[in-house]
Amino acid sequence: MGWTALSGLAPYYPLYALLFLDAGLSQAQVSGLFALWSVTGFLAEVPAGVLADRWSRRGALVLAGVLEAAAFTLWTAVPSAGSFAVGFVVWGVAGALVSGTVEAVLYDGLAAQGASDAYARVHGWTTAAELLVQVPTAGLATVLVTVGGYELVGWASVAVCLAAAVLALRFPAAPPARDGGDDGDDTGDGGGDVPLRRAVGLALRRPGLRLVVVAVAVLGGLDAIEEYLPVMAGDWGVPAATVPVVVLAAALTGAAGAALGGRAARLPTPALLGLLAAAAVLLAGAAVWARPAAVGALALAYGLYLAVLVVAEARLQERITGRYRATLTSVAGLGVELASLLVFAAWALGGAPAVALVFLAAVPLVGRAMAAGSARTPASP
Repeated sequence: MGWTALSGLAPYYPLYALLFLDAGLSQAQVSGLFALWSVTGFLAEVPAGVLADRWSRRGALVLAGVLEAAAFTLWTAVPSAGSFAVGFVVWGVAGALVSGTVEAVLYDGLAAQGASDAYARVHGWTTAAELLVQVPTAGLATVLVTVGGYELVGWASVAVCLAAAVLALRFPAAPPARDGGDDGDDTGDGGGDVPLRRAVGLALRRPGLRLVVVAVAVLGGLDAIEEYLPVMAGDWGVPAATVPVVVLAAALTGAAGAALGGRAARLPTPALLGLLAAAAVLLAGAAVWARPAAVGALALAYGLYLAVLVVAEARLQERITGRYRATLTSVAGLGVELASLLVFAAWALGGAPAVALVFLAAVPLVGRAMAAGSARTPASP
């Protein structure tokens, strides 16, 4: 979907950490800002999905673009520790509004055209676009910061976010969710219950849906390995000046894997599990080899992993049949945040080999979820 590519073009993305440091913040303060951003997104994730389902998914995406533009306006107009903190809170809410909503808009849009089977392919290309857009964004940021400093970068980012908000206005408007029976289940609270409790109850009480939600959460959490790509490259002897190239190569390989997600969706479950297991083995082998050339195996592992992730996310959308699609997708997104802690903990305990074990441990869970998600439960009348 072009909206995700456009929203990812904001030139602040590769430079905001440097902006904070150049504004006089310490490394510890920058880390604190990142933590504040993460906590805000964590707390807002599921409520934002409920808002999108009950109010307007299109409206949620428009609001997300406006809020992100507001955050960047604050950073540009008043660059200080306080404005950075407030901006991250606002941006965290904006990110929560996007998470889950984009997938719901895409799936329902395809379903309205009788093309829901194309979701894995389209979602794969969307994920690939999100990775590929890093290339022009980095180039744009370099030019803008050279010509006009952080101020020009900031106002250009505001313009990009507002353009994304305008583009979101063109999306079809799905009818808002109403209280009452949904997804053919009941949380036991009757028609006037809180939608958040209803949606989470559905995710936990229906075995097939629960398995797919957990699998997507675990698989999505594994993407935290991306944060360590520069660290691994540096530890394996890649020159510092070449590390960005290695990271870009891994992103491109990941984009290729995501783009092939539609084809991977046609593979039998054992073959998909083989791809995930192969990613784990490649990661472990690269960590043991620990040479500059090992980054090739690392990049291939990332591509295989993203292909499986795209398929799992497609299985989740196929499994959801009621009104609260964005909400349930956000529940999985919340699980992704929690599962990423497993990767962080594994890295702290044993580095890349320990993370590879986490990848392997996910294989049987994904296998059960793929089997459960292969057959869609009919929607309630």
